[in-house]
Amino acid sequence: MTTDSHPAFIDFEASSLDLIASYPIEVGLCMPDSTLHSWLIAPHVLWQDWSDSAERIHGISRATLEAEGTSVRDVAHHLNELLPEQVFCDAWTFDSFWLHRLFRAAKVRPEFQLESISTLLDTQQVREWSAVRQEVIVELGL
Repeated sequence: MTTDSHPAFIDFEASSLDLIASYPIEVGLCMPDSTLHSWLIAPHVLWQDWSDSAERIHGISRATLEAEGTSVRDVAHHLNELLPEQVFCDAWTFDSFWLHRLFRAAKVRPEFQLESISTLLDTQQVREWSAVRQEVIVELGL
């Protein structure tokens, strides 16, 4: 599917890549008008997973989350207030898991649908996505 409209995008950082125990620690949005929003997420009391190797990548300590993080409930409400009906991500399996964990801990229902960025791309763009993504990472020094 291709679209002429400007979509909204969401991305999560997480405690680890464990799809059983990990949880979201930061969420960022790029809105259709190109405005950016992000929140550090204070760990819910039941969230104990932590990966030192993941911390070296994202640069966010658990102590920082505990001191500066926004509650899961407040983050969920911000997402519901800001996001349109459909939002896109580049790693649907992980992002949908962390989105679900966030909203479940907040006891709030998402008012938007999460979709893979691949639904915005045609066949050729899907084939080129990985290489183009890597080029952008190198070019921007990420």
